[in-house]
Amino acid sequence: MAVTEETRMRGGQGLAEALEDHLDRWSRRTGIAVETWALPQGDVEPDVSRGVMAAFGEALANVERHSRARTVSVAVTLGASGLRMTVSDDGVGFYGTATGRGAALMRAAFAELGGVLTVHGVPGEGTTVTGVIPRR
Repeated sequence: MAVTEETRMRGGQGLAEALEDHLDRWSRRTGIAVETWALPQGDVEPDVSRGVMAAFGEALANVERHSRARTVSVAVTLGASGLRMTVSDDGVGFYGTATGRGAALMRAAFAELGGVLTVHGVPGEGTTVTGVIPRR
């Protein structure tokens, strides 16, 4: 039986560790390099961790499927105002508004927690996913 990030977090692993594990496995499997700019320090509420991991997984799946990126840069920070997640790639980017199942799932994961998530592409330059969940 596969161990999920949610199972690891329930077993005492925090969001930062779950993100590191996920990124390490994903990078080895895909061959796409990962730059980690920041990971959250301190405890993150379990429902917020689940929402972040869901959106994070979709963002990486979209990079793998669509971007042709060589590098993904990641920052997840926790401050007085809440949590911010940024996943940025150096892939092909896109014109217009991000649509589709992956974008809808990421937005829904953040909206469920009172947050917002945007997906911004620049043709030939890559895509950046940014989500914010306010502190409750």
